[in-house]
Amino acid sequence: MLEILTRGFRDVREYLQGVRTLSEENLSEALRMIRVSLLEADVEFQVTRSFLDRVKEKALGEIVQVAVKHRDKHLRVSPSDHFISLCHKELISLMGPEDSSLRFVSKPVSPIMMVGLQGSGKTTTAAKLARFLSKKGKKPMLVAADVYRPAAVDQLKKLGADLEIPVFSDGGAAPPEICRAAMAAAASMGCDVAIFDTAGRLTVDEPLMEELRRIEELAPPDNVLLVCDAMIGQDSVNVAKAFAERIHLTGFILTKLDGDARGGAAISVKEATGVPIKFVGMGEGMDRLEEFRPDGLASRILGFGDVVGLVKDFEEVVDEKQAEEDAMRMLRGQFTLSDFLGQIKAIKKMGPLQDLVEKLPFFSGGLPDSARVDDRELVRIESIINSMTPAERGNPDLISSSRIRRIAKGSGRSEPQVVDLLNKFRDMREFMVAMGGGKVRKSLWKRMKGLRGALGGAFDGMAGGAESAAGPGNPFGLPDAKKGKVVSKKALEKKRKKAKLAKQDRKKGRKR
Repeated sequence: MLEILTRGFRDVREYLQGVRTLSEENLSEALRMIRVSLLEADVEFQVTRSFLDRVKEKALGEIVQVAVKHRDKHLRVSPSDHFISLCHKELISLMGPEDSSLRFVSKPVSPIMMVGLQGSGKTTTAAKLARFLSKKGKKPMLVAADVYRPAAVDQLKKLGADLEIPVFSDGGAAPPEICRAAMAAAASMGCDVAIFDTAGRLTVDEPLMEELRRIEELAPPDNVLLVCDAMIGQDSVNVAKAFAERIHLTGFILTKLDGDARGGAAISVKEATGVPIKFVGMGEGMDRLEEFRPDGLASRILGFGDVVGLVKDFEEVVDEKQAEEDAMRMLRGQFTLSDFLGQIKAIKKMGPLQDLVEKLPFFSGGLPDSARVDDRELVRIESIINSMTPAERGNPDLISSSRIRRIAKGSGRSEPQVVDLLNKFRDMREFMVAMGGGKVRKSLWKRMKGLRGALGGAFDGMAGGAESAAGPGNPFGLPDAKKGKVVSKKALEKKRKKAKLAKQDRKKGRKR
């Protein structure tokens, strides 16, 4: 996702590495590299120029404090860090501010009108939005107002049935009358939101716009959301402008962002139209609709991951109380393969592994092709654990050579694959015990909800790709599990204080 943009900013970071001052010369070269990257990513030209002008204006002539003292700690930042920080702020400004809220003004039913070109994913997105709102406590109804596309009504009915959300349709009426009738039907059924799935066209035309304006008259919507295909790049800006000129848009939903290597639409549409991005579609599943966070996307573009987004994803699929109990048992070494299997299933619900890994800050340089994360690996791990008896899952130490052969045959895997999984699990368990002995704060585990444990053995073959980021077999840069070297904050402060006193003594020429 967004590989072109990420690669461009990574090249700029490498170019400025070791630079002591930002001069007119090296700044011009850095801006040139960013300009090429943005244009290759299909960012609209005027948006590109405006972004570069703002970055240049803030970078030139500014006195930067590169060293600061805080609580006996000396922190240093380089001109490269400062420049990337400026880019981060301007990217957020370009795509933000964050505004994923929807207006629910009309009573008793609040209408939402979905608009867009044919093929942008309006029908699927309407169903995703209905699911999202139902999880927020709303009672939505889907309205089949696309009477032109073959099977559009049937598709919406199927999606509604899968989600257990009512769908209103009337094949003999025109779309504006369908939407007006749907409002009364929604009120009678106790629904408080009506989502209009309107028709699209291959191009923006006057009959389409007239129909949308007629719907606005008969059933005035609180929200008008333009669904844009992120993969059409700069054309999405032209589409957005055309719709914004004719009807009152309140927000965008960008679909297929997970398959977009460029990212031009995500960066351009807000700046070009002034209309905020509300949601992004990140996959085909009905749960793959995310509230848009410009700071998270900016961090991912710059190669810093998106931990906040990752934690939000994890909170969607994990029971908080159960996760806390799992975390504390892990610290005591009581974590079993059954627990591990439960977390594997939770990870699968979070979406593609590659997308999950890209949200981690530990791989800012990007993963090499040899270490790309394969979603099928989770299936292999699951099949191996499912082939074990309940006693073996509870106590992997029971598994002997003969049991390994039986498990390999039962799962359709090789014996080395079974052994490798067991070794990874034991290493992870030893590390957790060491962490528990190091007095890891409960609040940390409460926040992470066992995430490290769940991911620790899930990526088979990934250790080699992670060596550059954190060390062999330790993709998270955590303390050595076998050595158990965990230094508490209190011990670290004591060590620093002792070193400081010793330095003062040496200056005075005496020994303590």
